[in-house]
Amino acid sequence: MPLKAHRGRKGCGPRHEARFKRLFLAGGCALGLLTAGSLHAQTPQPREEGQLISPSLLAAHRGGTLRLVAAASGGTLDPHINYSGKYINLFAVVYDGLTTFKKVPGPDGNTVVADLAETLPAPQDGGRTYVFTLRPDIHFSNGRTVTTADVVASMRRIFRVGSPTAGSFYSAIVGADLCLKEPATCTLSGGVVEDPAHRTITFHLSSPDTEFLQKLAFTHAVIMPADTPDHDIGNTPIPSTGPYAIASYDPNKSLVLNRNPAFREWSAEAQPEGYPDTITYSFGIPDESAVTAVENGQYDWMEGSIPMDRLGELGSRYTAQTHVMPHAAMYFLPMNVNLPPFNVQKARQAVNYALNRKAMVIFYGGPGIARPLCGMLPSSLPGATDFCFYTKGASPAAPAPSWSAPDLEKARQLVRESGTAGQKLTLITANTSVDMAMGTWVRDMLQSLGYQASLRPLSSSVAFNYMQNTSNKVQIALKDWSADYPSPSNFLDDLLGCENFHPNSDSSINIPGFCDKRIQALMDRAKTDVSLTPQQSEALWREADKLVMEQAPIAPLIEKDTVLLTSPRLGNFFYTTVNQLFFSQVWVQ
Repeated sequence: MPLKAHRGRKGCGPRHEARFKRLFLAGGCALGLLTAGSLHAQTPQPREEGQLISPSLLAAHRGGTLRLVAAASGGTLDPHINYSGKYINLFAVVYDGLTTFKKVPGPDGNTVVADLAETLPAPQDGGRTYVFTLRPDIHFSNGRTVTTADVVASMRRIFRVGSPTAGSFYSAIVGADLCLKEPATCTLSGGVVEDPAHRTITFHLSSPDTEFLQKLAFTHAVIMPADTPDHDIGNTPIPSTGPYAIASYDPNKSLVLNRNPAFREWSAEAQPEGYPDTITYSFGIPDESAVTAVENGQYDWMEGSIPMDRLGELGSRYTAQTHVMPHAAMYFLPMNVNLPPFNVQKARQAVNYALNRKAMVIFYGGPGIARPLCGMLPSSLPGATDFCFYTKGASPAAPAPSWSAPDLEKARQLVRESGTAGQKLTLITANTSVDMAMGTWVRDMLQSLGYQASLRPLSSSVAFNYMQNTSNKVQIALKDWSADYPSPSNFLDDLLGCENFHPNSDSSINIPGFCDKRIQALMDRAKTDVSLTPQQSEALWREADKLVMEQAPIAPLIEKDTVLLTSPRLGNFFYTTVNQLFFSQVWVQ
């Protein structure tokens, strides 16, 4: 069944104008990235036919090399550990879990489907038991057959290697509590039970988890060979099940994926056959240079935010190559609640009041692709933030409906009352153009509040891990974050859940070190109470959001859309809401 290519056209013809909703800037055909209201995110269009790949399309467009580029590598190749969007989206065409998200554009891409499992099981025992049947005759890239023993070992390994989401995603599995306390001796005995004769794996949960199938679909639960070492494998590729396998990796230069010779397509909606023969990822190209290289076709796609000074250029000259897509994502400032000065609540609230979120919108690219954010939940999520405590004329006791302006007078008053004025602090950021611009402004703002503030930019390949480790004594940082799947838990529980604070670890995504038992109880109920209606669950997340923002361990800046730049030759632009540009489905030939 044929599938339509998503190819843009240069110029300002009617077809182009319809796609971009007739957006104009300075009288020309442009994206209008810096003008309020001038840009709207593209809505991914559903395919006209159900098949992702037909034999004729595969024959016509199969082959070639997809060329990706980034300023720096994404760290470890270990899919149970790596939590960078740079590699998580790439791993989606390399590894598989028991479940996955449907590989289709549009909202249906949020749907969980069976992957290595034959079907999605119906929960039993009030949501505490799931029985999966493993598909037969699936092989790793080294030729070995995938077995139930590989599934059990992989789930156990999540805890043994200290996966960043071991606590927030998989703690409901029976035995997980012991694994979180003593990872090295983790067995998950009684929690994950295999029956090799019938190819079944049974998960027993200590309490229901309404998002368990989504969590199994995330990269940290992919299945690897049972003999994979129980430690970070670093730069060593692990045998995989997807259409591509990692052939080589030099974190200073490049990563190469070739076709997996053992792959056969078992489900087009879960893991479709790929078009490119090879996918290469080149590192060490600064974002400014990368924009030019992709514009000119030297690379096919660049990772990371587009520098603000290049957006107008894309809008006026490269509209056919520029794609603005919806994605639940934000920028925020995590503040360490266990270190001065932000171990004082009023100091954290002061930062929230002082932030000029309009400036942050401009640094990212303008109101067409970013909006001020006052709470933890972007507008595309259920239970999205509908209040603003920290804006001119508002407070936790009398919130405004939305952000309007900073309140520097109130912020300086809170700093004085906190007794933290004059203290030294260092803001950690990644060294990308957008992060540096935002970080420089925030540093100046902190100085204006009376702090001796400095800025420390780090390579984007190490910045996130550095922020997480309490040994580095990070007081405040600038970080972006996007949804692993569309749920409030990805923002509230992941970033601020008690179970996600792990001192002296690079896998402690609760950067503020925040833990509030009342808030945790609300989040736990929203995740586990199967009797709740969707509206009741949303109300719990919204209440947790308000309680979090009252204590202000984080200062939200903006919610943002994703701006993707692709080469002139890249066809069949294929964007999913979970994995964004899905690399196996684009055409380079």
